Amino acid sequence: MHSELALSDLTLSDLTTLSGLDVLDHLDREVTVPVTDGLQAQGDLIVIPYSVVGAAVERTPWARSVRVPLSGVELLRSAAGGNPHSLVADEGTCRWTTPVRDTMGLALGIVETTGTAYLLHPEHGATGIAPGCYVIRRQREHGAGRHGSARLVAD
Repeated sequence: MHSELALSDLTLSDLTTLSGLDVLDHLDREVTVPVTDGLQAQGDLIVIPYSVVGAAVERTPWARSVRVPLSGVELLRSAAGGNPHSLVADEGTCRWTTPVRDTMGLALGIVETTGTAYLLHPEHGATGIAPGCYVIRRQREHGAGRHGSARLVAD
């Protein structure tokens, strides 16, 4: 099976064409999308290798896994209701599992991928996720909320 998203020099333009998802005009569509197997952030989301936080995150008994299509799965929409973070992958290479329990209350779900998967966002562009298992969490800022408390990052 030919994998369109496995190209090592995949550009943002390639990714938006293949997925059918779009990005805003201020982004350079000819930039090569970076792929990493470590920590990465995109706006209010953070991708963490499961091995780093696995002791704090577990699938719930009622968790549901879905295959991630090339057209994407929406992981999180911005606070104002627009600009979703979408997970995109070649058919049959990636699964998204939710809900999960997280001792910090920040996890949205678990991504397991045997090929490269991508987070795509209209304002932020795209980042690549190398094969492996990852937890997708919300980001939070310490001391930014009322009376110096932590609050979720919202983009």
